[in-house]
Amino acid sequence: MYRRLFLLLLFSLPLTLNAKPWHRHTIDSSSRGADGVRIQDINGDNLPDIVTGWEEGGVIRVYLNPGPAKSKAHWPAVSVGRVRSPEDAVFADLNADGAVDVISSCEGGNKTVYFHWAPSEKEKYLEASAWETKPVPCTQKLQAWMFAVPMQIDGEHGLDVIVGSKGAGAAVGWLQAPADARDVAAWKYHPLCDAGWIMSIQANDMDEDGDLDIAASDRKGTTRGVFWLENPGTKRASSDKWKRHLIGAEDREVMFLTITDIDHDSMIDIICAVRGGGICRMEKSANKSSTWSLEEIPMPMGCGTGKGIAVADLNLDGNETMDLVFSCENAQGKLSGVRWLSRFSDSNNSNWGSNEISGPLGVKFDRIELLDLDQDGDLDVVTCEERENLGVIWYENPAR
Repeated sequence: MYRRLFLLLLFSLPLTLNAKPWHRHTIDSSSRGADGVRIQDINGDNLPDIVTGWEEGGVIRVYLNPGPAKSKAHWPAVSVGRVRSPEDAVFADLNADGAVDVISSCEGGNKTVYFHWAPSEKEKYLEASAWETKPVPCTQKLQAWMFAVPMQIDGEHGLDVIVGSKGAGAAVGWLQAPADARDVAAWKYHPLCDAGWIMSIQANDMDEDGDLDIAASDRKGTTRGVFWLENPGTKRASSDKWKRHLIGAEDREVMFLTITDIDHDSMIDIICAVRGGGICRMEKSANKSSTWSLEEIPMPMGCGTGKGIAVADLNLDGNETMDLVFSCENAQGKLSGVRWLSRFSDSNNSNWGSNEISGPLGVKFDRIELLDLDQDGDLDVVTCEERENLGVIWYENPAR
């Protein structure tokens, strides 16, 4: 009986394979409450740059990638704006002038989306006085804004912006760009569907019809779960006729999601961390119907609660199933805040081995980006931590 119980536990929990933490490098720790990382090459040097909102510090910071030789030291940085309670910040060239701006989404008592206009000369990106911050009037005091994704919706003018919120009146909607994007008063807000607490949004062609749809994770309330909104086409985009399709995990508190093909079978996979649970893998049916299968991967012992998620071949072993990298909140004491899982199988079972990244230092981590920052041929882990103020950080992959 005891042997059977031991085997059941052994094969139902991810096993710990590598307990040695990766080396951590600090990009910036100058403010308080680093809350998410988003990336884009904004100065044309073919290196990914980073933007982060510091929630408690009330500042939006941009980091210019200094290249692999200097990547392990603090990066050149600029504060592009000061706003209260920023929850998310993302790059976007809103007025199509070649200079990449920043959109910040703010919650708390602020409840406003801001545009941070970049200087037209890229040489001035690191001059704080060259940036200009403007609130978007149609968003002011409307909702507690949580996440934004730049996306062309109506086929007119420049980029529009998908936005999601939490709390009273929460929704997924979009900001429609006017002819002159810098005329912030002319932007219009269109709600698309109700929400409880939007955690993440991704633009993806979910039905493979040639246009971008919207996938989102909603962690609270009667609308919770992972779902997607079907793009009705540019002629109808400003209407509310974006059909909502539930993907799954409506009985879980879903956090960040990523869209990938984890096992290279040409079927869409959505991987989502779950607070108080494991990691959900939802795969679209092979017949391209509206049905999705759900696999739950247990959370390893010794970790906090799931938050961010990313997928890649982290150890370069060429495994048919790619590895999972996840971050955590509530990683108190000796609990780990960032780990990665590798899948192994035999004829009788299929399991995930747990590998350390962060060790016990850090409590509340956020979104994950996988980038080869030192250009040694493997992917490093970029994230942020906001409770012990580790700030914007990256962990150096020891695979090479």
